[in-house]
Amino acid sequence: MMGKQARVARISILILAAGFGKRMRGADKLLMEVGGVPLLRRQAEEALAACRDVVVTLPAGAGARVAALEGLSVTRVAVADAGEGMAASIRAGIGALPEDAVAVMIVPGDMPELGRREFETLCGAFDPAEPCVIRGTDAGGAPGHPVLFPRRDFAALRAIEGDRGAREVLASAPCVVGVALPGRAALTDLDTPEAWASWREGREGGGS
Repeated sequence: MMGKQARVARISILILAAGFGKRMRGADKLLMEVGGVPLLRRQAEEALAACRDVVVTLPAGAGARVAALEGLSVTRVAVADAGEGMAASIRAGIGALPEDAVAVMIVPGDMPELGRREFETLCGAFDPAEPCVIRGTDAGGAPGHPVLFPRRDFAALRAIEGDRGAREVLASAPCVVGVALPGRAALTDLDTPEAWASWREGREGGGS
């Protein structure tokens, strides 16, 4: 469960789902089924279970992705300049956060091993009185996702450009706290058909 401070603070989750997934060769990685539902819907449901404010960025005209989110109380944000890269998605998402959000957890949409438990773990590590960036790592300490940024970084996140995401903001943070998540949850992103096939094989074979 979340720590006491995380429950008091208003932390939002931003799911980045405006990418085009060109490496999937025609398939949409965010609509691949995980547990019988499209990955994007699963991620949104898991985020809502951990946090009351969830923002999802989407490319313009993404009808199938919009349909996957039907009935969920998430804020959907169309990213007109999604072709620029991840920065455009982050800028749009930060602009849609509630005014009283004290932090935002940025979650790539293509990481199927992240869920409520991992989101709550990061939220529980955030201290509004000492607002460090909180970054998920694998069990061995290798840095990955999600990354939780305190409110003081929102302006910088709204100013980023290109496809490097929030790397510069992360690099300039005065303090970054790594939080270990189970197995390789913080590192497992699936953006090719081969990656999906290997991941499914590992799960069916008892792997993580």
